[in-house]
Amino acid sequence: MPWAPTSDLSSSRNAALIAAFRSVRTETERRAGPLSAEDQCVQSMPDASPAKWHRAHTTWFFEQFVLGEHLPDYRPFDPDYAFLFNSYYVTVGPRHARHARGLLTRPGAAEIGAYRAHVDAAVTRFLEEADAAILEKVAPLIVVGFNHEQQHQELMLTDILHAFSCNPIRPAYDPDWRWPTPQRRADRRDGEVVLPEGIHAIGHQQNGFHFDNEQPAHRALVGPVRIARDLVTNGEWLAFMADDGYARATLWLMEGFTVASTEGWRAPGHWHEVDGRWYVMTLGGSQPIDPAAPVCHVSYYEADAFARWRGRHLPTEFEWEVAARAGAFNDAFGTVWQWTRSAYAPYPGYRAAEDALGEYNGKFMVNQFVLRGSSLATPEGHSRLTYRNFFYPHHRWQFTGLRLADYPD
Repeated sequence: MPWAPTSDLSSSRNAALIAAFRSVRTETERRAGPLSAEDQCVQSMPDASPAKWHRAHTTWFFEQFVLGEHLPDYRPFDPDYAFLFNSYYVTVGPRHARHARGLLTRPGAAEIGAYRAHVDAAVTRFLEEADAAILEKVAPLIVVGFNHEQQHQELMLTDILHAFSCNPIRPAYDPDWRWPTPQRRADRRDGEVVLPEGIHAIGHQQNGFHFDNEQPAHRALVGPVRIARDLVTNGEWLAFMADDGYARATLWLMEGFTVASTEGWRAPGHWHEVDGRWYVMTLGGSQPIDPAAPVCHVSYYEADAFARWRGRHLPTEFEWEVAARAGAFNDAFGTVWQWTRSAYAPYPGYRAAEDALGEYNGKFMVNQFVLRGSSLATPEGHSRLTYRNFFYPHHRWQFTGLRLADYPD
């Protein structure tokens, strides 16, 4: 994050918090910049949201939880926005149906811009005038808002990429966009890392920002296990496809094979075949598959099937964290989120907050799997070793990939 809590409650801390707030809010608008008003309204599937909605929802978060609860004379920009742009905070009030967000042609993109400017100005004035006691109370909430908005910055890109992939002309979000250069080309490390059996501290243990699902820190038995230093590549995935990996039921979890069969999967998400050659839809438009690049847009079901095809398995999130902490991985961050075999569940002793923000993570701890690392769309400063991303096992519109693990002989 561009701002972190300190013991200094002077005006310099107010200024630092304001600067961080403006930085995060500006990044959202920068990412929305290449999108037309029509682009910002589209919702290509129920799991995705329009870019305009992301811009509005992150603004509602500050209006609802900061201004609405801590500025007595604040008047909402528009009373209807609380209904339109609440996401899943049931304790806050009713909300527009998630699957129908693309029907909100009004308010328009320009009106959402005015909404953002209004709330930005109000939050800035509030922070300029906040004394030490108020800042001590509100600053942690605002930092949650930063990180919440950064999550939606990533979703803006994954969601518009899915929408553009549905367009027959496959437009580019950014014609100059390129895949990140694989880290292994720089340090030339390859092979596997072996983690001997041991008890390790897991979870966030420092003073910096973290989400509640990263705690309590606890100890876990890890190893012995071998984990690949490198991510699985497109070339390896092409070999899986050539060996009828998508058609062999013995490689798949039953539910996964049903989903793959029903949806007609025969390649990762956003892949398409033209005259016998495979291409992938990227933020730079349709591009030929690079066999050396990490495979992306695969579901947990696909990752698990591929691992079984290779005679391996996915690492647990604890194995991933211990190895990453030791610096064992290439491309641990900034390329693709990496599926683990760990179900998204609370750490021992976890308790969700009792207020509305308690709905942020805790109520989703069922039927999903944990991903670790970060992706090429993750904003700068939003990655850390203990970050626990999570999605349902059939999801593959995110920048998701994998690395393999195995038990030593």
